Amino acid sequence: MDMKRMMMAAALASVVLAPAAFADSGKGKTGTTGTVTPGTPGVTDTRLVAKLIPTTSQDPTFEGHAARRTGAARDEFEARVEVPLALLGEVDPADVHPDLVLAGAILLGAGVAISSRASSLLEFQIVYGIMVGGSASSIFVPMMVVVTGWFEKHRAIAVSLVSAGMGVAPMTISPFAQSLLATHDWRSAQMIIAILAWVLLIPTAFLVRRAPAQAAAAAGVMQAGDNGMTAGQALRSPQFVVLAGTFFACCAMHSGPIFHTISYAVACGLAPAVAVTIYSVEGAAGLLGRLIFGIAGDRFGAKPVLVIGLMIQALGAGAYFFTRQVGEFYGVAIVFGATYAGVMPLYAVIAREYFPLRIMGTVFGAASMISALGMALGPALGGWVFDHFGAYGWLYIGSFAVGMGAAAIALFFPPFPSQ
Repeated sequence: MDMKRMMMAAALASVVLAPAAFADSGKGKTGTTGTVTPGTPGVTDTRLVAKLIPTTSQDPTFEGHAARRTGAARDEFEARVEVPLALLGEVDPADVHPDLVLAGAILLGAGVAISSRASSLLEFQIVYGIMVGGSASSIFVPMMVVVTGWFEKHRAIAVSLVSAGMGVAPMTISPFAQSLLATHDWRSAQMIIAILAWVLLIPTAFLVRRAPAQAAAAAGVMQAGDNGMTAGQALRSPQFVVLAGTFFACCAMHSGPIFHTISYAVACGLAPAVAVTIYSVEGAAGLLGRLIFGIAGDRFGAKPVLVIGLMIQALGAGAYFFTRQVGEFYGVAIVFGATYAGVMPLYAVIAREYFPLRIMGTVFGAASMISALGMALGPALGGWVFDHFGAYGWLYIGSFAVGMGAAAIALFFPPFPSQ
């Protein structure tokens, strides 16, 4: 069974299984609303999932609530939620097809919906990690590969604009989740967002079209500039090693500050409702950052722009160490949000410059899987820092160091074949 059929089968199976999960509706130990005694293992009335609800990757809106109410240490909570997503990684869409995006849309809503009926923390993490992690893999990588195939000129800005949708979530779904949780229990709030994901994503998935070069590659037609490199050769190449290493370090650097800054702001005395807006500011800045870095990537080259962006990103992460007031948080959030969002699309652009389109799904999927390990590492280490030192200072110092390391790795990119 090929990848697209397997993903569609999994999506349809999740829809068939969903009614059985809904029928439990939190019965038994958790009661009708899922409430358990604070400090005991299991899913509570706390909005456990709010850290993950708003996007398929990461939203830290209620991470502090979840960790406190489940009685789990921050590093334990973050490792359990993030690692399943990282271990699943990105589905290898060597045959990139719009059906993968449709399957991902179905799985996303199903994963969020079914996990809303979870009766324990472990059950929630397994369901959410596998289903939502799988959905992310079958949406993000195919979309990036498709757009690199459609555009030869102005590729950086094209990829940046397509990826800008991810930056909309902190500005929209995070505040929406906050408002839902003010009037609903977390199970109902998560179910509403699951339905919203289906309503928005499933119709949109039918608009995705293969690039002409992709269709030709699938038919076995050799494209101009294709050097005949196999997927195995690509994954062992110096280009891929540098790409994956930079991607990993970049994500390890920014994931900790993204996840923990709301809790850090609350610890500095900001009201939770105000602290959440910091994440929204990062998201808004990210939209502008994608535009700026996309234009710069086309004008000056993706590699030098990536190196500069990584250095600025590291400085932004380190600057959080010195912030205490709301205005300071907003200022740093603008710089940090613009750079971490701005550099992310450049990895797909660089990968496409090095590798032929027919293996881009495999190559970029593998690089994204490695970057997901970095995304898992940052929040877990940040939680460990807080649990052991009672403060976040070393998180931001460490993030600065790792970010500079990412920029140093990127300096070792070989010249592009076209150069």
